[in-house]
Amino acid sequence: MKRFAVFASVAATALLLSGPAATEKSTDTYKQLELFGAVFERVRSSYVDKVTDKKLIESAINGMLQSLDPHSSYMDADAFKEMTIQTKGEFGGLGMEVTLDKGVVKVVAPIDDTPAAKAGIQAGDLITHIDGKSVVGWSLKEAVDKLRGPVDTKVTIKVKRGEKDPFDVTLTRAVITVKSVRHRIEGNIGVIRITSFTEQTDAGVREALAQFKQKLGDKWQGVVLDLRNNPGGLLDQAIAVSDEFLDTGEIVSTRGKEGKVTSRFNAKKGDGAEGKPIIVLINGGSASASEIVAGALQDHRRAIVMGTQSFGKGSVQTIVPLGSQGAMRLTTARYYTPSGRSIQAVGVTPDITVEQGKFEAAGSGEPSRRERDLKGALDAPKDGEKKDEKKDEKPEAKPDEKQPDDKKVEKKDEKPADYQMERAIDMLKAISLYEMRKAQR
Repeated sequence: MKRFAVFASVAATALLLSGPAATEKSTDTYKQLELFGAVFERVRSSYVDKVTDKKLIESAINGMLQSLDPHSSYMDADAFKEMTIQTKGEFGGLGMEVTLDKGVVKVVAPIDDTPAAKAGIQAGDLITHIDGKSVVGWSLKEAVDKLRGPVDTKVTIKVKRGEKDPFDVTLTRAVITVKSVRHRIEGNIGVIRITSFTEQTDAGVREALAQFKQKLGDKWQGVVLDLRNNPGGLLDQAIAVSDEFLDTGEIVSTRGKEGKVTSRFNAKKGDGAEGKPIIVLINGGSASASEIVAGALQDHRRAIVMGTQSFGKGSVQTIVPLGSQGAMRLTTARYYTPSGRSIQAVGVTPDITVEQGKFEAAGSGEPSRRERDLKGALDAPKDGEKKDEKKDEKPEAKPDEKQPDDKKVEKKDEKPADYQMERAIDMLKAISLYEMRKAQR
């Protein structure tokens, strides 16, 4: 078994390295594969607990990828499926945001026009059983997996509401669309909040802009694009969102091995905001795709970037499916803003720094943690921009569909707590007033 495993691996590698120029490399690779085989066999035979070959191999693959940089990794079939659901923004389910509370599932909020909302599920409801099985001791992932399922299938949940006796509710799963974009109007200013870049994001931004045009007309003064605590997502969606506000020019370029340009993406004719001023809000939790948008609009002088220094993730990951075995996430390029800046381990520096000064999370006095602080992070390119040593607030938890972190921004009764948003809106009002008076001269 030992020899078969080792020589099968060696043979596969030899095929990849075949050719006269590869002889020396092949010999060295044979030695390394023999070392791997020896360690693998010793662990199988001598490790104190029983461990499967599958776990050992997957751990070895993951170790190889994670040693490259913080964003390369292996995903088993379940993890790959979950990632696909998150980026697609659609899944079969009931339509409620949930968390764990004292061993049971607690409803954070039902999503409008979903089976949960239509059945009268309320925020604060406790789900104690799913299809007759107690959820006590389950992880949140286990509970969510049971609540989700194929569209048009049924699931029965036992609900405990306040002091009332528990009652059963049978729901039929439907297609649930996770909204990564929410919008509202503040006076004559449109506010667009993007929590992540999924397949639905660009469509959501276009819908928001259409609403602003319809409801505000000539009174429309500008747009606040809120990208705070947005961890990123799909590259093509970051490009599409940037294109909504740019009429021409490069949006982003990527460079792969040895710094060679692998692709350039340019804006198409048409500005969805009709040339009106834009404020982009960022902070230490704004990463990757968020930084592409902020960097593109900043370089083209299309927007004023406000807030605090962004995270600094300037690398591109390619998802490589591995059949039924899952997939690997591999860093394949760095991206560059239109002016040629790499934000890797640096971040986007706001044009106007505005700290979130009203309310600070516990521990906000601790040193900030960004891409450059992660173990094994890629270095900034030698010809990159000078790093900004300015400190920032500690990045908050990444948002997701179960526990959204953007409700404080959107609830009108909590609006005064959001100092950065208030400053952005005030800035747009000032720009509009200045332009109006300038035109009256």
